[in-house]
Amino acid sequence: MTKKIDRYAVMGNPIDHSQSPRIHALFAAQTGQALDYRAILVERGGFAEAARDFGGRGGRGLNVTAPFKQDAWVFADLLSAAAERAGAVNTLIFEAGGVRGENTDGPGLVRDLTVNHGYPLAGQRILVVGAGGAARGILQPLLLEKPSQLVVANRTSETALELALRFGDLGRLSGCGFHDLVGQQFDLIVNATAAWVEDAAPPLPENVLVSGGWCYDMSYGKRPSPFMRWAQGCNAGRVLDGLGMLVEQAAEAFQLWRGVRPDTAPVIEALREVGS
Repeated sequence: MTKKIDRYAVMGNPIDHSQSPRIHALFAAQTGQALDYRAILVERGGFAEAARDFGGRGGRGLNVTAPFKQDAWVFADLLSAAAERAGAVNTLIFEAGGVRGENTDGPGLVRDLTVNHGYPLAGQRILVVGAGGAARGILQPLLLEKPSQLVVANRTSETALELALRFGDLGRLSGCGFHDLVGQQFDLIVNATAAWVEDAAPPLPENVLVSGGWCYDMSYGKRPSPFMRWAQGCNAGRVLDGLGMLVEQAAEAFQLWRGVRPDTAPVIEALREVGS
C-alpha cells in the first residue's frame, strides 16, 4: 500500500535562495514523516490566489516569507494570539474548518540566540532595525524575555511608532527614526530589514553598538550581508546571520503541522557544512 505524501511549501519573492525545502526534507527524514515540500515563487499581489490554489489542490501547510507575511495575515481564517497582535503570519495550516495562521519567527529567533548561542536577553538593551513583517513577528517573544529596553527604528518613524503602540503593554518599547538613535547605545542589534536584498546596510549612527555588543541579521546567504559587514567594522563581539533562526522557526512550523518537534542542531550543522 502506497503511503500518502502530504504537501507543504514556502511562498515568497524572491525564493530561489530558500533553504526551507532542504530543512524540511531533513526534518522529515529524522522524524520518519512522509511529506513533499517545495519552494514556490509568487508574483507580488498574487499571494491570496496562489495560497488558495495550493490549499485547493490538497496542500496541508505553507511557510510564508517576504514580502507576503502581512498578506498571509489577511488570508488566514483564524489567527493565533501572537499572530493577531503581530499583524504578520509566516506559517499557515490548512484544516477542515479553515486556514489557521501562526507566527513562528519570534520563537525561532529567541531560541537561536538563547539556546544555540547562549545569549541572555533579560536585562539587555535591544535595537530592532526595520518595522515590516519580519520585525512584527519577533517583538512579542523578545519582550517576553524581559530586556531592559527595546527600540524599533525605521526609515519611516511613524511605522516604528505604530509598532510601539501595538506591543507597548508587554514591556519597555519605543519606536523612532534612524536619526533619533544618535547618542543611544545597545547591547544587541537585530536587523529585520531587507538590506541583504538591497545590498545596503541600514544608516545607523556611529557608536550605536556598545563595545563587544552582538549583531544579528535575520537574513542569511552565502556571504556576509551589508549589515553584517557593518557590524564587523564596529568590532562587534559576535556577528550572526539568521540561518539558525530559519531552522528553529521551521522546526516550530513542522511541529504545528506534524505534531513532532525535530532536533535542530544536526540540521543547522548540515547546512553550515555545505554552505548556505
